[in-house]
Amino acid sequence: MMRIIFATGNEGKMDEIRAIMKDFLIKHDIELLSLKDAGIDVDIVEDGSTFEENAIIKAEAIAKLTGDIVLADDSGLEVDYLDKAPGIYSARFLGEDTPYSIKNQHIIDQLDGVEEEKRSARFVCVIACAMPDGEVVAERGTIEGRIAHKIAGVHGFGYDPIFYVPEYECTTAELTPDKKNEVSHRGRALVKMMDRLDREGRLC
Repeated sequence: MMRIIFATGNEGKMDEIRAIMKDFLIKHDIELLSLKDAGIDVDIVEDGSTFEENAIIKAEAIAKLTGDIVLADDSGLEVDYLDKAPGIYSARFLGEDTPYSIKNQHIIDQLDGVEEEKRSARFVCVIACAMPDGEVVAERGTIEGRIAHKIAGVHGFGYDPIFYVPEYECTTAELTPDKKNEVSHRGRALVKMMDRLDREGRLC
C-alpha cells in the first residue's frame, strides 16, 4: 500500500480530506496519514506571503523529513471589506489559540452596518504535492460568498459559521458535510490535484 502524508494536525480538516479523497485513495491503494498518524511533531515556520508559498513550504519540509509523497494545504478566508484579511493569517488571526467563536464574532462586528454588496468574501485553498524526487506541484480552489450577519450552523469548522453562500442561502456550516465537500474551496483544490496526479501518472 502506498503511503501519502497530509501535512496537518487538524483532525477536522483530515476528516474532510479523507471524505473528499475516498474513491481516489481506494483506486490507488493509498494510506493517507496525518502528521499525528505518522508520528511527526515538527514546527514548520510558514513565512510565505501567499497561500501557494505556505502550502509548498509545508509539503517540502515534510517530504524532506520523511521521503514520502506529501500533500499540504494552506487555506483561509479573504474578506474584501477588510482588505482581504485575515487571508494567509486566518489560523493565527487574533492569536493562534483564540477560539473561532471569538474570531467569527469579531469579523461580524467589523462589518456591522455594511451593506450586502460590500460583504463579499471567499474561501481560498491551495494544495501542494511534494514528490520524493523534489518536484512540487500546486492547485488552487476557491468558493465565493459573503460574510453573514450572524453565526449560523453546526457543521464544518473555523470560519464556516459566518461564510454565507447565496447559491444555497445558508452558511457553509449549515450545508451537509457531503454538499460542503462538493462545493468547498478545499474540495475543489483537492479534485484538481487528484485529476492532475492521475493525468500525469505521478502515482504509477
